[in-house]
Amino acid sequence: MTTNETTGSPARLDYARTVPKVFRAMIALDAAAREGLDPALVELVQMRTSQLNKCAYCLDMHTKDARKAGESDERIYLLPVWPEAPAGVYGERERAALALAEAIARVGDGVTDAVYARAAEHFAEAELGQLISVCFTVNAWNRLNVATRNLPGAA
Repeated sequence: MTTNETTGSPARLDYARTVPKVFRAMIALDAAAREGLDPALVELVQMRTSQLNKCAYCLDMHTKDARKAGESDERIYLLPVWPEAPAGVYGERERAALALAEAIARVGDGVTDAVYARAAEHFAEAELGQLISVCFTVNAWNRLNVATRNLPGAA
């Protein structure tokens, strides 16, 4: 069993080994959700959702993947405060996607008509379906990794 050096908390479960069929299904769902979307946008959405859900494992992994996809340090650093970021840091399409991702992550607050309409202005129907799929998939991964205490740096 691995231990988190910062918190001293042990990892709880090797999910992929324990329930491989479910894990493979999650991998397939994740891959299907991303289809047709800009990889950099997907990583921004996944990083922001992981920040909100306090999933260190996913945040670490998606930050590394965002850098590989060409994201700048400025955009990564400003992501927690994206609505206040200077004009031009994030485009309107990205802002619409991030607002939708935040609303989906904060499921108790619901997705307002305004947030949905804003996303629908910037994404064709099929793309919007894919974006919603990315949002609920990363939320599922966050919950899985928080529950099993998957450790950052392993990805």
